[in-house]
Formats: sequence, structure tokens, C-alpha cells
Amino acid sequence: MAIKDWHEDDRPREKLLKLGAEQLSDAEILAIFLRTGTKDQSAIELARGLIDRFDSIAELLAAPKEQVLACHGIGPAKYAQLLASLEMGKRYLNSQLKSGNSLNRSQVVKDYVTTQLRRESKEVFAVLCLDNGLNLLDFNVLFVGGISSCSVCVKQVLRHALDNGASQLIVAHNHPNQDATPSAADIHLTKILKEACQLIDLNLADHIIVGRNQTLSFAETGTDPF
Repeated sequence: MAIKDWHEDDRPREKLLKLGAEQLSDAEILAIFLRTGTKDQSAIELARGLIDRFDSIAELLAAPKEQVLACHGIGPAKYAQLLASLEMGKRYLNSQLKSGNSLNRSQVVKDYVTTQLRRESKEVFAVLCLDNGLNLLDFNVLFVGGISSCSVCVKQVLRHALDNGASQLIVAHNHPNQDATPSAADIHLTKILKEACQLIDLNLADHIIVGRNQTLSFAETGTDPF
């Protein structure tokens, strides 16, 4: 049965307008972006199939272009819609944070960093410069590594923070093909960074790791040295 033949309360678009986006399942949200299905599947059936294949919307959006386009019912137009939805979310968060909304909650920080780093295929290290009110001054990827590691220069991180007038700092990196569990090297680097920041009256507020299926906050979980 086509979606247009469903009861109005069960159609994703009508359900969103009536009850709010938070009441929709991942498949229903995805179906709204896909707009149409195939000859054999409705948009929501296509959406459910994609989520089953990639495990989540986040994994779908992070997947290589070739893998997504290989899925039945997904052509260049639908893939472009998915990328546009991801970019829209990134730009919305960025504009909100730069217009005075502060990064004063760990979930806000994690959401912002995840949208920035989720699609990186190599390990990268980013720095978020903030003022005393935890308002975002600058976000920048300073270092790019390989698939499983990235070299970081502490002096360059500090110089970047000072150049942007930061009084608070959040650092972040990704694990492209692993979970977000910090390695011994991640913890060691964080300790060195925190100590170095203290020497110049700069506070390292958090270290965020974006993994394949989750995002971890050192500060939120109490990971050493927080």
C-alpha cells in the first residue's frame, strides 16, 4: 500500500505536523527526506531497509557514497537529499552557536562535534575555542592523520587557542572504524594538553571522541584527567 493510501495519522509528514518531529521513528524521519519509494516499496519501507542495512541513520549518513548508491532505490537524487539534510543540520548548529548560544551542556557539545566529524574517513583532531561563557569562537580541524591515528602538536593547539582569544578549550577527534572508547594514547595526550593549558591560564573543558556508533565526552564520563 502506498503511503498516500494510509490513514492520515499514520503518514510521516502529517504525523510530524500534528504531533511533532520527536514522535517519529528514525524510519519515518528518513522517509520524509526520501519523499518517494520504489515500484516495490513505499518510502518508509525503503527507509526501514536502509536503517536495517546500516544499523542507524548516523551510519547511513557516514557511509561512503558508493555503498549508499549501491542500495536498491537510492539514486543520485536521493543521495543528494541525504547529504543536504546532513549539511543543513551542521549549518543550523553552527549558526546557533555563533549567534550566542553557549556550549554549556555536554549533549550540545557532542551533537555539534558529531555533525562536524562523523563523515571523516581519516582520523582528525579538532579544536573548539570558547570564551568564558562557553560561546563558540572558532572550530577548526588542526591535524589530519590516517585511518587509525593522528599526530598532534600541543604547542600548535595552544598557539591556535591564543590566536583566537580563547579562555576555554574543547578538543575532539574521531575513530573512523572503531567505537569511541579512549585509548591509552588518547588519555595520555589529554593529560599533557590539560597540564599545558593550565600553564597559560587556559581551561581544557573537555575531550570528545566520535566513534562509529557513539560519541564520548571525557568530562561527562569522568575519564582521567577530568
